[in-house]
Amino acid sequence: MQRIDGHVISVQGPVVDVRYPDADDVPNIRNIVKTSTIEGKEVILEVAEHRTGNVARCIALNSTQNIQRNAPAHTLGASIEIPDGKHLFSRIVNVLGEPIDQKGAIIADEKFPTRNFRPPVPVKREEGRRKSYEILETGIKIIDLLSPITMGSKTGILGGAGLGKTLIILEIIYQMIKKHEGTCVFTGVGERVREGNELYYELLRGDILSRIAIVFGQMNEPPGARMGAAMTGITVAETLQRKNNDVLLFVDNIFRYIQAGAEISTLLGRVSSETGYQPTLISEASEFHERIRSDQSMGGSITAIETVYVPADDITDPAVVAIFSFLDSILVLSRERIQLGLYPAIDPLLSSSANLDTDIVGQHHFNVAQEVTRILQKYNELKRIVLVVGIDELSQADRSTYERARKLQNFLTQPFFIAETYTGKKGQYVTIPQTLEGCEKIINGDVDQRPEQDFYMIGILE
Repeated sequence: MQRIDGHVISVQGPVVDVRYPDADDVPNIRNIVKTSTIEGKEVILEVAEHRTGNVARCIALNSTQNIQRNAPAHTLGASIEIPDGKHLFSRIVNVLGEPIDQKGAIIADEKFPTRNFRPPVPVKREEGRRKSYEILETGIKIIDLLSPITMGSKTGILGGAGLGKTLIILEIIYQMIKKHEGTCVFTGVGERVREGNELYYELLRGDILSRIAIVFGQMNEPPGARMGAAMTGITVAETLQRKNNDVLLFVDNIFRYIQAGAEISTLLGRVSSETGYQPTLISEASEFHERIRSDQSMGGSITAIETVYVPADDITDPAVVAIFSFLDSILVLSRERIQLGLYPAIDPLLSSSANLDTDIVGQHHFNVAQEVTRILQKYNELKRIVLVVGIDELSQADRSTYERARKLQNFLTQPFFIAETYTGKKGQYVTIPQTLEGCEKIINGDVDQRPEQDFYMIGILE
């Protein structure tokens, strides 16, 4: 018979207080406690705070409906432990590492705690500051040209509702598995059940499910499960990294992780900041992001690509700004580009990347990207004049710049493989040299005689 450690004394939504007979029995912060409902359904709790009177305040990781007062509670010990990532390919698991895809149990010989933080990596002076970078080619022209992704970096895709964040992530997953045979972990944090279902069948239809492990903490689950799903996802990536794999970690949506933290903070009675977010906003963002790193002791690398929901399209929102500082590349999606039918709707002038550097991409790539940005910036100035006086009033040089900018704008659109079913257009993969060549032709005026419609939704510029 299992020993009873404590009893439930209070249930307030996902917050459960458990009293223990003695101070020595109170479990540590982040430890797991198990109780059950009146029907015998197991409820897993994570200790969040110690209260007076030998009480542990816990956050539930599943539904607390029908838990009775005085229900027995058992301390299970350390933090959540999940199976090794090698057992999770083509499977969907929840925050506890339990399968939710109705494919049977996952048999694992070893389990790993999700809260087992690695020690900081000491800086060795003799290694110097320079290191080699490997660019991950996505096949998406606008990303590879202006915001290249390097192995071991963190990239954020920022945008409001309905701008195509998830679609871009799916396309990158498709290309990484098909073209690069990569090892991928997808973490769904606080997104809709419908989207998770669509994602699963999209990956199945694309024949790429066998190379990806999926962790879901869905929108209908308690905030503890949504927040914990991000930690479960990074732990899966770490277990694969230890086996000398270069892992691609996709997180959709990291804003929901922050949002779940705000809910937990309010439930625990902490005073929120002036903007309504939790006082621990920065520390919670860093708790996740600082685990995404590559070092020789771990074998492989982790490259993170995260979507960031932007509330009301306000890019200065405190949660969005808190995430900024951890990212190497920022892809900002624009509602204006959606209205113009420019897909993917990445704004080339608002987006930025620390990887667009001559030491990483080379002098030629850097020069082309800078010239493209300059022309598009000039176009933004000229289009206001054109709206007032018309294109005929521009000087010959300005008119050439204006027309080339529109061609560049169209050339940087692209049909996606993952959207073929919906658009009826065959997806296009464009290498970095092909992208640079196409941009150079437009910049140099080699295709000035062709109409701008010829450049819309194409792959390579013939």
